[in-house]
Amino acid sequence: MACQGSRRYPTVTIQDTGCGIPQDQLNRILDPFFTTKQGGTGLGLSIVHGILKEHRGDIRIASQRGEGTTVRIELPLG
Repeated sequence: MACQGSRRYPTVTIQDTGCGIPQDQLNRILDPFFTTKQGGTGLGLSIVHGILKEHRGDIRIASQRGEGTTVRIELPLG
């Protein structure tokens, strides 16, 4: 659980050991309409990011090519 000032932020961490996300894509992954999938809209993570921000939360994504990706989601209590 992370703390910022007097607020407590429970954290959910999701981690995989897949192929990772290239750095040039990682920098854009939360941008609306950015997708690497044929037929994708590129709105999924952008919508998640917007919802988290509306609730004073955050999403952080770290990735290394060939090693996997870690996604951390934080939402404040109360």
